[in-house]
Amino acid sequence: MEKDLRQLPSHILRVVLYGPESTGKTSLAKALAKHYQTQWVEEYAREYLQKKWEEQKAVCTLEDLPIIVEGQLESENQKLAKAHQVLFCDTNVMVTKVWSETHFNGYCDPDILHYSKKFSYDLYLLTGIDVPWKKDDLRDRPNDRQLMFNHFKKTLDQHKKKYRILEGDHKTRLKKAIEVIDGFLKIV
Repeated sequence: MEKDLRQLPSHILRVVLYGPESTGKTSLAKALAKHYQTQWVEEYAREYLQKKWEEQKAVCTLEDLPIIVEGQLESENQKLAKAHQVLFCDTNVMVTKVWSETHFNGYCDPDILHYSKKFSYDLYLLTGIDVPWKKDDLRDRPNDRQLMFNHFKKTLDQHKKKYRILEGDHKTRLKKAIEVIDGFLKIV
């Protein structure tokens, strides 16, 4: 990476929606931001890679990943300034790390590994695979959902991150997420 990326300091609780593709992360991020009347950070990779697909019919490469990490952090830092009490991130560098490892034979750029350890988040909401997979231009692992989920969970465990698993339909997940976040807000 060309820049030394920096996560802006803040007392805002940072919550990451984290997990395999097509598990409701974006829907939850939007709903949680609405509930808490705060900001959510959209997934930079989705916009970037969709544009690449539409213009070139090309998929993600290793060269795209540092660009995605930088764009995601820039978006996060911008939204942080407008957030109230909590910021919901619809992905982060740890997701990019896992994605790289699962899509490029275990490889992850050393800078992405560095930033996945350096950047700090208060809570990860790991979304389960018990919801239907929905096809789109970017999703590519409908048959590897359990494998992907296991890798996401293993990464959180290895890095000793605080997380909760969310399962069930959207309403159930939202209710559990609110309970968990309210608990966090009481102790912060």
